[in-house]
Amino acid sequence: MSTGETNVEPAAADAIVVSPRTVLFDFDGVLIHGDAFDLFVRDRYQRSVLRKIGALLTLPWLLLVMPFSRRRATHTLVHVALLGMSEQRYRAAAEAFANSLVRRPKQFCRDGLNALRRHQAAGDRVIVVTGCEHMLVSHILQQLGLSEVEVLASQLRPGLLGMRVKLHNVGRRKPLQLAAFGVGEWHVAYSDSVVDAPMLKPAAEAVLVNGTPKLCKKLEKALGRTITRVDWF
Repeated sequence: MSTGETNVEPAAADAIVVSPRTVLFDFDGVLIHGDAFDLFVRDRYQRSVLRKIGALLTLPWLLLVMPFSRRRATHTLVHVALLGMSEQRYRAAAEAFANSLVRRPKQFCRDGLNALRRHQAAGDRVIVVTGCEHMLVSHILQQLGLSEVEVLASQLRPGLLGMRVKLHNVGRRKPLQLAAFGVGEWHVAYSDSVVDAPMLKPAAEAVLVNGTPKLCKKLEKALGRTITRVDWF
């Protein structure tokens, strides 16, 4: 005899929806050996005598500002390297350099890329949060077969004399960029630098890549807790 009640399957009643974890990767020193944008800028200088002359002409300015602001000195060298480049020309140059970079032997961190792919296979949301420029790092990831990875990076803007630095995504800017991107929490964060302490601190697990014991202690002091340390090649 029916009682009019609806039976609920125990499996359905006990089902739990598990949200994917959010995992952050720095790029330079974590997924690639070295600094990708620095390699790009060096390549621009190597290809042009005029850019080398331009850098020499800025030497008095560099000597003046270097003791007070290394960032301003670096931006000056970047602006000289990108002098006269439109956004379209920069995009083409960044894409061409990315194509050549991924073909260099031992340029990328095999263990780091494998770790990233394991997180993807586990269903985690992976975001590369980097000080590298957005177009360049996006083209590199695309060439590595990782075009679906989300990217938060530094940005350039067109100027009268060429491309200029708009936003340098380092240090405290990283969590601010994440917040603007709608990311309020993350579970794992990988970096090779104490500069990323603002990004590493909110993570449930902070991972230092290829860090020395001294750097590890310095980062643990900055975060106020122990961290995971890995050696990647």
